[in-house]
Amino acid sequence: MNIDLAAKFGPSSRRLRLETLVRLRWVAVAGQLLTVVLVAFWFQFSLPLTACFVLIGALAAANTFLSIAFPATYRLEPAAAFAVLALDLFQMGGLLFITGGLSNPFAPLICIPVIISFASQPSRQSIALFVTALAFITLFAFTPYSLPWFDGQALEVHPLLQLAMWSSIVSMTAFAAFYAYRVSQESTLLADALTATELILQREKHLHQLDGLAAAAAHELGTPLATISVVAKEMERELGNDERYREDVQLLRSQSERCRDILRRLTTLTSDGEAHMRQLPLSSMIEEVIAPHREFGIVVELIEKSDRGNEPVGARNPAILYGLGNLLENAVDYAQSKVTVTTEYSNSEVRVTIEDDGDGFSAGVLQRIGEPYVTSRQRDSRAGGLGLGLFIAKTLLERSGASLRFENGAPARPGARVIVTWPREYMEVDTAL
Repeated sequence: MNIDLAAKFGPSSRRLRLETLVRLRWVAVAGQLLTVVLVAFWFQFSLPLTACFVLIGALAAANTFLSIAFPATYRLEPAAAFAVLALDLFQMGGLLFITGGLSNPFAPLICIPVIISFASQPSRQSIALFVTALAFITLFAFTPYSLPWFDGQALEVHPLLQLAMWSSIVSMTAFAAFYAYRVSQESTLLADALTATELILQREKHLHQLDGLAAAAAHELGTPLATISVVAKEMERELGNDERYREDVQLLRSQSERCRDILRRLTTLTSDGEAHMRQLPLSSMIEEVIAPHREFGIVVELIEKSDRGNEPVGARNPAILYGLGNLLENAVDYAQSKVTVTTEYSNSEVRVTIEDDGDGFSAGVLQRIGEPYVTSRQRDSRAGGLGLGLFIAKTLLERSGASLRFENGAPARPGARVIVTWPREYMEVDTAL
């Protein structure tokens, strides 16, 4: 029941959608053009118009080429995305360099390509882009171009103020890039983990639907097999005395009868076995969960605190079976010698408690438990993680209506404890997930 899905559903493909970049770049073109026009013709400030229009035109031309050459749904590979974002960085850096450098109030915009890269691209390309941006920000301090200002007035920026502006832009870029990276990583991990959860649940449901598929196959194949049997009988009556065909006709008839017998048994299995397999009392469900884990040298003890006369009987739920099985597997992996499973129920709720006599959860793990890829307790040398598998188990159990509490035992009885509680009505009806 322990399935290593972390490798299969590790960080998903980081391919940036081209249309997203194209739209952002058109916004950049419009904003840059509007700013240059206002500064040059509205405020009448002197600035190198030709160089500014060339840089803005180059960005617009590159954007037009990308829009024509590739479909809107095209996704860029990391290397191609790095090239596009680097072009944006050089274009923005060149424009800021010739319009005042660090003294330009729009200088912080140099961080935008870096943030986009950290939010969507691998670390190697993103770090290379950050280093490039850092070089541009440093170069801004030595630009020979002054900030466009009123004629006859030179806006001098003190070196100490330039240092402060350099520090603020660098720190802002680093912080925003790191924040975007963390948010992106968490979103990716969560999306991949939820995908793994859906696939696990789909597989568990599929295993329990095989009886229904067998019944459908028996029903669909029954009519053509009956026709074959009738034709075989007719052929046997007409050709039975012909030595050339007698054995073949008898073989055809016997095999058709054999197929009908097989389908009849399938139908019997689904009709006779389906009813009792779909309904499970709580004790039988817990025993089914425990059974695969009794042969690993760890004692698994079942304690029933409630009278079986009031035992809940509910629909067979693959999500509950898999979720409890995964929790029990983790307990067996970390136990020293014994795992205890305790069941109790009342008229309002059903509770299952799984305890082991291991070292318990560390304080750091308890704070983040249930998140994807939290992978250890107090020691890393033991097999059996607490990451994606526990996230899947927790998600499936919560979808069945359960609430989970993770804690450590008392000092006199150390070990980890997981308490799973359902409202009783959720365990007595078939809750579709």
